Amino acid sequence: MIVFPNAKINLGLRITRRRPDGYHDIESLMVPVAWHDILEVVPGKGSAHTLTVTGRTVDCPPEANLVMKAVRALEDHLGAPLPPLDFYLRKIIPDGAGMGGGSADASFALMAVNDLLGLGLSSDTLASVASRVGADCPFFIYNKVMAATGTGTTLIAAPEAEDALRRLGLTIAIAKPQAGVSTKEAYAGVVPALPDGLLPAPIVATVAPDGWTAAGLVNDFEPSVMGKCHEIARVKAAMEELNPVYCAMTGSGSAVFGLFEHDDADKLSACLRSVFPGCDTFAAPLLAD
Repeated sequence: MIVFPNAKINLGLRITRRRPDGYHDIESLMVPVAWHDILEVVPGKGSAHTLTVTGRTVDCPPEANLVMKAVRALEDHLGAPLPPLDFYLRKIIPDGAGMGGGSADASFALMAVNDLLGLGLSSDTLASVASRVGADCPFFIYNKVMAATGTGTTLIAAPEAEDALRRLGLTIAIAKPQAGVSTKEAYAGVVPALPDGLLPAPIVATVAPDGWTAAGLVNDFEPSVMGKCHEIARVKAAMEELNPVYCAMTGSGSAVFGLFEHDDADKLSACLRSVFPGCDTFAAPLLAD
């Protein structure tokens, strides 16, 4: 079985409070993006699960990869081992980008195993299992426009925001510099505060994109992250020179995206390669079916 784990972006990311457990509560609108990895799952040839990774270098041993953590979490949920499975992961989505590539791989692995073995688990059950692997993982089980609260694992469908984005017909451009800031550093640099005005989902549903920033659709990580990593700040400035209707960093970085009205994705992709040498770049319709 072959599946295609995709990336996501955050439209707005407000850090609302530091929790007693040391984690942070957020308010965000999470949107799937058609930048894909490739994951194949087949019955195992040996007596144990295996993971083979090609493509981009992943700086962790197979047993620490989120795909294998997801398999172990599924076995814990079932209370029994799964039959041996071999996983073949082709990494295409950049890591350290704030786009959830590793989380997507884990969630798509859960869904693929569920289908391959006929486990019959519901999406809600798979999302619960995925939440044990990482905060972004449950989102990729549903893989549609969703409002995220709590630590990011409390998800509510946002059909009004999704309908608004579809009507706009936006094209997304992404540039991911090589430099970055760790998630721990990013959270250390923010001061949690309840946002004034509308939350991200209602902003996207009711306000034109060129008014999103003024309405409060901002990423609270940007000031501290860009203060530490000037390369990300330079990438955002260069993206803004292309005149998007909205531009922001996603997650805790380091990828920066711009949204464009009725643009040609192929033409935009060629433009990105010339404007952002040394960056990983991508362009496509925002809500690609």
